[in-house]
Amino acid sequence: MTASLTDLLFDDAYNGSIDPLELFPHWLEEARETEPNDPNAMAVASVDETGMPDLRMVLLNGYSHEGFVFFTNFESAKGRELLAHPKAALLFHWKSLRRQVRVRGLVEQVTQAEADAYFASRPVQSRIGAHASDQSRPLENRNALVQRVQALTEQFADAEIGRPAHWSGFRIKPLEIEFWKDGAFRLHDRVLFIRPDTASDWSRTRLFP
Repeated sequence: MTASLTDLLFDDAYNGSIDPLELFPHWLEEARETEPNDPNAMAVASVDETGMPDLRMVLLNGYSHEGFVFFTNFESAKGRELLAHPKAALLFHWKSLRRQVRVRGLVEQVTQAEADAYFASRPVQSRIGAHASDQSRPLENRNALVQRVQALTEQFADAEIGRPAHWSGFRIKPLEIEFWKDGAFRLHDRVLFIRPDTASDWSRTRLFP
């Protein structure tokens, strides 16, 4: 199934429809079999209040036809930027497969129920870390963070570790998805899917490498 979808993607003779949101999970599953670390790692690009671009690696925590989901501290730099300017770009790069997927789209917050469910699924120390970290803000030294984690570990020893109000998730609802496959002599294959809004059908275009 995966090979046939990929073959159709790069087959110029194929005039049928391909849903990029159905193709993506097949590429991700292949990456799970070949990438040594974090096949769900992705770069997330945003802009700050001056329009300066910002970029960082995060983990894809959820995926559906609705979009790509990751969770974070909303008071972090990326949290503040995406709340103020709810558009983002993503990049998945799978070196083992010589493939990448680029995404651009609109950003929305996940539901409280989604955030609660994912937070509850995290290891205890990760949940404590979410309470301990003032993400992206100045830290006096490493020991200050360690001490805060230790204090919270004692505090939560016999209590439920609830989700902090500032910790939740974003869903990127794609308007553009580009599939890229390495080619000899840098003659790569690139196919771009684009739609004007999330209710519209996708159009497909092959791009020069």
